[in-house]
Amino acid sequence: MTTVFDTATDRPLRIGFVSVSDRASSGVYVDQGIPALVEWFGLVLTSPYVIESRLVPDEGPLIEAALIELVDEVQCDLVVTTGGTGPARRDVTPEATLAVATREMPGFGEQMRRIGLAFVPTAILSRQVAVIRETGDIEGHHHAALILNLPGQPKAIRETLEGLKADDGASLVPGVFAAVPYCIDLIGGPYIETDETIVKAFRPKSARRVSSGTA
Repeated sequence: MTTVFDTATDRPLRIGFVSVSDRASSGVYVDQGIPALVEWFGLVLTSPYVIESRLVPDEGPLIEAALIELVDEVQCDLVVTTGGTGPARRDVTPEATLAVATREMPGFGEQMRRIGLAFVPTAILSRQVAVIRETGDIEGHHHAALILNLPGQPKAIRETLEGLKADDGASLVPGVFAAVPYCIDLIGGPYIETDETIVKAFRPKSARRVSSGTA
């Protein structure tokens, strides 16, 4: 699945989507996670991007393998998982994510739970994490990606990424995606631009480009 918008940036952002579900991966029901992610990113991103998606069961080694493939082989800059982050025995997405990590980014998980608690008290049961995975080879080529765990339900995915807004559209609790573009900048990825009516990417003034409309 590939979607590209034609605007001027260094190169397209490479995004990996991983939906974690025993029942969806076995065909018991149709996966909702990846379509929800594709729809949301199609609305918010205004710079070029390419998508790779994977549907896997709740098995730690298979989740790890999908994450490693998307970062090391496909060279994704951002990998987003959906599902498998609760307290149930087979919810192992956070463990698989941490297993492939170079560094943890705890602020994302903290903010995701803060957002969720504005909607439901059971958000405290969420164990979502975010990490950086860095790779390198003997020739000195290096690559890094942000891996971000999201909830499994489409509504919760949107709320987590966008945050909590007032009736007039003003931000009450920032969504986590506002910090993603600058994080991708810092780890060497392409410059990401967004539809600011949905999510305004936050960058220090020194990191903004004139083309982003925020100079």
